[in-house]
Amino acid sequence: MIIEFPETTTGKISKALVSIREEGGAVALGRVLTLVISTSPGKEEHAISAANEASREHPMRVIVVSIPVESTNITNRLDAEIRVGGDAGASEVVILRAYGEAGSDELGLVTGLLLPDTPVVVWWPDETPARISGAPLGTIAQRRITDSAAQADQLGFLPTLAAAYQPGDSDFAWTRLTPWRQQLAAVLDQPPYEPITSAEVTAAAESLSARMLAAWLSLSLGIRVTFTSVPDRPGLGSIQRVTMSRSSGDIILERTTPGMARLQQPGQPTHDIALVRRNLRDCLAEELRHLDPDEVYGRVLIDGMNLIEESA
Repeated sequence: MIIEFPETTTGKISKALVSIREEGGAVALGRVLTLVISTSPGKEEHAISAANEASREHPMRVIVVSIPVESTNITNRLDAEIRVGGDAGASEVVILRAYGEAGSDELGLVTGLLLPDTPVVVWWPDETPARISGAPLGTIAQRRITDSAAQADQLGFLPTLAAAYQPGDSDFAWTRLTPWRQQLAAVLDQPPYEPITSAEVTAAAESLSARMLAAWLSLSLGIRVTFTSVPDRPGLGSIQRVTMSRSSGDIILERTTPGMARLQQPGQPTHDIALVRRNLRDCLAEELRHLDPDEVYGRVLIDGMNLIEESA
């Protein structure tokens, strides 16, 4: 069900949500958090789709704040939309489209619509403030999520991430690494327990995720890790291969086809394993499972990047 509220106020939207809650009873009361999505007109639906899918694991209220980048000469008004039921997955979605001066106070728009006594997560799927913890919406959030892959210059965005980092910040460039990190950690948990003497990450030159992986390996193994850039291979993802060397030989984890990788270890048969590229839904669902600060991400961002050696 979709209910539209042209030229409305947040007070009217709040009253409508109360009515929906009363009609929905226990279902509506089952929301466990508020997800605020800050975006711009024309970019809302992709983020809403990911949130709706993630809501099946994390029932929530989704508040989408959509404000034009250029708002001059636009009539001041607030248009809104409430989606529930089949149009909202296991969530209830509130879309706020603010124009002119109505969009000058993002925090004021959402404050009266937050679920009481539940965590708040803010997600910027596109353009991102320079310091998200100090942005109006960031000040109310337990978790603040950005996506470096959505920036025009991923590597240029890195200094912004590092300089502005505060506990509770996260980025999907890090979240997308979880399958790689899990597989590499599982390999190192198996005998022989020989120290890794060198390691190399081979990936597309512009990949921030690959550099985060190299930084994580460097911190975890206590060695400097080499980053080698290669041409992008469409469909395979930006990270192509990780090589870890020890006295008995090389461990190689290499993506071979979309969704699959090949693991080679000394003295063992070669294995083909699933290594699926994560979509927005997967990344968002993972972030919503852990609302406490990701200390490893913070260390990678602040300390680990300086340990990477770029190959000539």
